[in-house]
Amino acid sequence: MRAVLVLYFKYFLRWDDNLATVIYHTFVAVCYLTPILGAIIADSWLGKFKTIVYLSIVYAVGQVVMSVSAIHDLTDANKDGNPDSLTVHVALSMVGLILIALGTGGIKPCVAAFGGDQFEENQEKQRSRFFSIFYLSINAGSLLSTIITPILRGQECGIHSKQKCYPLAFGVPAALMVVALIVFIVGSGMYKKVSPQGNIMVKVCKCISYAISNRYKNRSKSIPKREHWMDWAKEKYDERLIAQIKMVLKVLFLYIPLPMFWALFDQQGSRWTLQATTMDGNFAGFQIQPDQMQTVNPILIIVLVPIVDIVIYPLIRKCKLNFTPLKRMTVGMFLAAMAFVAAAVVQLEIDKTLPKFPTSSQIQIKVINLGTQSYSVYFKENVPTASENLITVDPQQASTYEMLNINTQMRVVTGKGNFTQSFANFSGERRYTYVISDQNMLEVDWAEDISKKPEQGSNAIRFVNSLQERINITVAGTSLGEVLPYSLSNYSMLTLGVKQIEAITESGKHCSAETLKFGFGSSYTIIIKNCTDPMAVEYIEDIQPNTIHMALQIPQYFLITAGEVVFSVTGLEFSYSQAPSNMKSVLQAGWLLTVAVGNIIVLIVAGAAGLSEQWAEYMLFAALLVAVCIIFAVMAYFYTYVDPAEIEAQFDSDGNKKKDKEKEALGYEIGDGPHSQTKM
Repeated sequence: MRAVLVLYFKYFLRWDDNLATVIYHTFVAVCYLTPILGAIIADSWLGKFKTIVYLSIVYAVGQVVMSVSAIHDLTDANKDGNPDSLTVHVALSMVGLILIALGTGGIKPCVAAFGGDQFEENQEKQRSRFFSIFYLSINAGSLLSTIITPILRGQECGIHSKQKCYPLAFGVPAALMVVALIVFIVGSGMYKKVSPQGNIMVKVCKCISYAISNRYKNRSKSIPKREHWMDWAKEKYDERLIAQIKMVLKVLFLYIPLPMFWALFDQQGSRWTLQATTMDGNFAGFQIQPDQMQTVNPILIIVLVPIVDIVIYPLIRKCKLNFTPLKRMTVGMFLAAMAFVAAAVVQLEIDKTLPKFPTSSQIQIKVINLGTQSYSVYFKENVPTASENLITVDPQQASTYEMLNINTQMRVVTGKGNFTQSFANFSGERRYTYVISDQNMLEVDWAEDISKKPEQGSNAIRFVNSLQERINITVAGTSLGEVLPYSLSNYSMLTLGVKQIEAITESGKHCSAETLKFGFGSSYTIIIKNCTDPMAVEYIEDIQPNTIHMALQIPQYFLITAGEVVFSVTGLEFSYSQAPSNMKSVLQAGWLLTVAVGNIIVLIVAGAAGLSEQWAEYMLFAALLVAVCIIFAVMAYFYTYVDPAEIEAQFDSDGNKKKDKEKEALGYEIGDGPHSQTKM
């Protein structure tokens, strides 16, 4: 569903890029914040199985609501073109997204932990293999959805009018979620279900709060120091709970640097996809769309997980290297940083091919000469000492874009008169084209050009009518309407490939021609010179097509996917293995919380940095992750791995240490520290 969500925001709800991006990242962040709620419900009341079932129903209902919200025949919103009339769609979309966030977030910590519950303590190898297969399955689904969902969206559907079929793109995931839920419930009798052990989260919070307040109250008293600050809760809470909280806090402390990894990882669906829109997707005659490059990640996951699990890790063990989970995660963070260095290198190559667009105080002007003689075009800034710059435009030709300050004046000298234009009231960061002819009399038309690469790899095409009569133009089956003599048509967005142009003149003459083969992200102004068969046309390239191949993104995808394999799969297993038996979902929720914080970091860093160059932003994120990676490596060095089952076995049913009661029977008094035992 996320594969098309931003497109739904932008092209159906008609939100601008910034709002669509903010809502998208906010939704993702909420999806990874709600696991805390799911973990509390699972560990405290319902248990993992029932939590998965109930919240999956919420999840499916949310998907259904999203599908309904995308039905454009639901209201007249898409007929009048007024965004205010989209209120019903927006309201339903927000309800659907909230339900989805609750559902997906609620089951996220439970599914992995529920799978881990199916193994005995002595099945560590099998459990490790399960987490690899679990992650493999997630990415197999991701691969299929990233391919299929855009195809579903690309279909046209509707009763009264045909539009992109977002209801189908959202509805199919809803149906599949229902099927998955039914299959899961059918297998109920085969599962090992761990019963919830009370409202553990509330108990944990109260215990931590009591420890802090008790330590604060006794800070000035001459009471011996205690080994751990949580030991200040011993007066009220049992030792087993305190030991369990110590284990959880140790792991949560390690999680502090982890969001930075996800800040980089989740940009595959935003920054890297936008980068792909400025690249060439022709793979041996098969065209890849920019958003389909995201399939590289799940493909590599499916390939790399078995290789790493079956080949790489066993080889490392044979070499007698102690490649611990935290060391693996450190390597994963470093690989992700290197992926962004690779992305920056690719961006530098792309920047060499991009046109130079005007700044906020500049505009760009191009002149098309439809006359029979050369035109002299003068540009002069409104400054007393400014000199006048001259360019010459030959007949049936166009000048290159001239970069001008907005206080500039243009003067065109023709055989039939002069034309003057001041740009003082024009907005900056714009491009304009002037069409001028003096064949009969001085004729002038002008239009604003696109001032950025066409989105989603499309090609922006428009026409100039150089004939002395009106002409109706149809391109690729879409009518552009009537174009007056010596005037510009509106833009038509075309996909890649060769298209058919057809025209009918005012006098009834028909003519047609095939276009050149369009690539990705180009913009052309096409002059119709004569309505003959074939039609005589002249191409003016306003923005060149993408020339840097999308294959250059594969190294950065490989690096970040390799980092994901050794970071994320290991992190899931580590979170489970280091968690007490009654807090496994809570710790899984803590792991998922790092993803939410990572998405928030993207918005904060990208907004605060304010870097105009994309390659510089990539390098900034890479540098931040390297710094965090070093911090995490130091923290990991001092971490001591524990066996939660072994620690919990040291306590009796009342939560007290078994060995303590044995020593009390022998006449020992137990003090605060590990060596404070004294004979009574």
